[in-house]
Amino acid sequence: MELDYKVYRIHLNHTFGLSRSKNDWYDIIILYLIDGEFVGRGEAAPSVRYNESSDRILSVLKNKITLPDDCSDREIIWNYILPSLEGIKALEAAFSMALWDWWGQKKEKPISELLSLDCSNLPLTSYTIAIGDLDEIGQKVDEADPYSILKVKLGTPDKDKEIIKEIRNITDKLIRVDANEGWHYSEALELCNWLAEQNVEFVEQPFPADQLDQTKILKEKSPIDIYADENSISSNDIYNIKEAFDGINIKLMKCGSLEEGKKMIKVARQYGLKVMLGCMVETSIGITAASHLAGEVDVADLDGNLLINNDPYIGVKVVDGQLVLPDLNGTGLVLNSEYKNLL
Repeated sequence: MELDYKVYRIHLNHTFGLSRSKNDWYDIIILYLIDGEFVGRGEAAPSVRYNESSDRILSVLKNKITLPDDCSDREIIWNYILPSLEGIKALEAAFSMALWDWWGQKKEKPISELLSLDCSNLPLTSYTIAIGDLDEIGQKVDEADPYSILKVKLGTPDKDKEIIKEIRNITDKLIRVDANEGWHYSEALELCNWLAEQNVEFVEQPFPADQLDQTKILKEKSPIDIYADENSISSNDIYNIKEAFDGINIKLMKCGSLEEGKKMIKVARQYGLKVMLGCMVETSIGITAASHLAGEVDVADLDGNLLINNDPYIGVKVVDGQLVLPDLNGTGLVLNSEYKNLL
């Protein structure tokens, strides 16, 4: 088996604005595990919010990663390389995806079957409208026409209501809100009460992660559910946040592996929490890998590949708003013929 990787710049259809940042592109790392006719693909889409970057990942890949002499089994390889990944969760996720993709191809089974995951009825995915100029909202809503649920980024000092009003002037689709830690406690309850009147289903991560006490108070008073994102990194976080949130958002780039994502679903269920499966801005490598978990969750926000204009792979599709996995082994990816410089 050989390890290869490539830096790939993904370009967004629109500037992707959050409460704390805005971007027109991101550099991701595409990882390849090459074993004869089989190529396992993984993707690292790091976030500076979690002190991870493409440069740091490249440094680790260039200097510290070797494969074991025995590459006959997925678990042997995973246990061998994991200590070398320096706890970088996006890099761990990339290796997890690549290994499961390779193993599935070798065993002639999809990832979902190997992990005993139910994919018989995948949920609808939301489509994200990021923070930007108000006069762009009409175009963004038009582009979201195939999707019945909108995820709207908020967390601005003074434009949150204006953003929702502008969307409501155009469509009555269900909205899910993500504040990305951008709200202040003094305004949050009033906003939640108002959003409930606007057919908003829930608010994701209203406050900074260190404001758990305030989040608990808001959850107790809010008419709409409160979901954790930045507070929900791995299964180890769930016990400490279970009283402050109604649900959690699982992302492979945060938790580090498909196995950990599956574990987070199980632990969340034990505490009566709802489960959302989310993503960073990613290609179809990461989105399709995550989609193998989607049949086990309540809510899906797997649209990262839909927000870019240079996705080099074809994988999970969205049909009438619903996720549909390909009938292929491993992750189920096919290289787009336009991108001949990739594997």
